[in-house]
Amino acid sequence: MTPELGHIDAVVFDLDGTLIDSAGDIAHAINTTLASVGLQPVDLATVQGWIGNGPNALIASALKARGADSTDLALCERLHQRFIEASHAAPFDHGTVYPGVIEALRRLHGQLPLAVVTNKPTPLAQAVIEAAGLQPYLLHVQGADSAAQRKPLPLTLQTTAQALGVPVARVLMVGDAPPDVLAAQAAGCAAALVGWGYGAHAVAPQLQPWRLDHPGQLTDGLHAAGRLPRTAR
Repeated sequence: MTPELGHIDAVVFDLDGTLIDSAGDIAHAINTTLASVGLQPVDLATVQGWIGNGPNALIASALKARGADSTDLALCERLHQRFIEASHAAPFDHGTVYPGVIEALRRLHGQLPLAVVTNKPTPLAQAVIEAAGLQPYLLHVQGADSAAQRKPLPLTLQTTAQALGVPVARVLMVGDAPPDVLAAQAAGCAAALVGWGYGAHAVAPQLQPWRLDHPGQLTDGLHAAGRLPRTAR
């Protein structure tokens, strides 16, 4: 369902599966990580199903899939560091920006403050965003640098709204998976769910986010609500 958008003063985006298709980069990094301890790679489709909950959850899923001990804290910490290193070495070598995203960001830029809230660590998110050419459109990038900052908890949405200078209730959260919609619900802000990412199928129907089939729907909806001038449509 389309939310009431007349009160929206800022738009916050998820990153992976929302602005960019980064599954190839994430698969490359996790398979490099698995290879470092002699484990076999995982196929791309499987990795796509794991995206959205941050590196630690990704590594735990990969270890379980390969029959390794995902409760071995020393092993997980070592693999986390290897995953981060592999990701920084090739932040966006295998990824693409989704069609229509750049055009939507251009229309929004300068009209409403824009930010990214992701379950990636902040330095890695910044590296990916820069490599993807998205940095010029964003005022703020916030990753999950602690467990308390990981969506579906609302903390990063709350602190990002503060950084943008708007009440969190006047933010629109745009994402592709349950953590995004649930974080918006917990923070008390509107949510839009994109259909081109990785996890829209897993969002419970009763949450009733605004469902987007293409990025142009976002700008058209905000324009119709009077939040964008005619020239920004």
